[in-house]
Amino acid sequence: MTDDDAAGVDSVWTAEAYGSDALTPLAWWGARTSRVRLGTGIAQISARTPTATAMAALTLDHLSGGRFVLGLGASGPQVVEGWYGRPYPRPLERTREYVDVVRQVLRREAPVHLEGRQVRLPLTGEGTTGEGEALRPTVHPLRADLPIHLAAQGPRNVALAAEIADGWLPAFLSPRLDGWAREQLAAGFARRDPRLAPADRFEVNVSLPLAVGADVEAAADLLRPHLALYVGGMGSERSNFHREAVERLGHDAACAQIARLWAAGDREGAARAVPTELVLDVALAGRPDQVRAQLRAWEGTVATGVLLQLPPAAVPAALEALRP
Repeated sequence: MTDDDAAGVDSVWTAEAYGSDALTPLAWWGARTSRVRLGTGIAQISARTPTATAMAALTLDHLSGGRFVLGLGASGPQVVEGWYGRPYPRPLERTREYVDVVRQVLRREAPVHLEGRQVRLPLTGEGTTGEGEALRPTVHPLRADLPIHLAAQGPRNVALAAEIADGWLPAFLSPRLDGWAREQLAAGFARRDPRLAPADRFEVNVSLPLAVGADVEAAADLLRPHLALYVGGMGSERSNFHREAVERLGHDAACAQIARLWAAGDREGAARAVPTELVLDVALAGRPDQVRAQLRAWEGTVATGVLLQLPPAAVPAALEALRP
């Protein structure tokens, strides 16, 4: 991708779960561009210590000339305990302490120190040498206010993003829930850290899968397997935050059917059970004119931007479809 290829694209975001990491591809894209912002959407907080994440962020920010955006998320117990081998206690508290440490590194005002319940720096106590020392980064960060965005779905997580972060990365959100979203954000803004940028500069970049086809049904067919995976397979029977977000839109019965089929090993059946109404609630699907009309539904909502979920090779065609 070059800047000419990225015409009309404000930012490029990369994800991680239990495959590719989110940081390495951004170094690749960043080396081949000079304008687009580079965001992790999302870097998982259990994958790295907060100081390691801060080091990666300040490094990529230097390399890209100040284009990096650090998107963070707590993920869920299935991935955190099953892949990263870390416990999953009190995710909101863990996120708050994690962001605290990252900001201390980026501000570089003093050696990093935190006596939290989830994060302690320097680490002391049983099993340590007692020789740990509070340190500050040897590299001066390019921006002390490098933006941090939080992926959040539940109401308390959304409020936390408004309180301690520079942006919110919602998935499985619909314009129909704009009032709900504003309510959660307002609760967080009421407690917002005064050292952060004001609330009117807060970003909300909504993640929307996109498929262009001959009609809505044909395009929706391309997205049903993706949505079935998140509703049925990206979480456990007890904990699936993605499914809860879709249920918040009123698709409880469909979610139950998708989850049953997925648990039984019927992936194709689970995909077929994703109703078109669900697809259109959380994604963009159809002919170019239909997709453009669906996108207009986000105008006037909390969304300040849209993150289109699609393979890099499909970006040029998607941009062409979105042009009036």
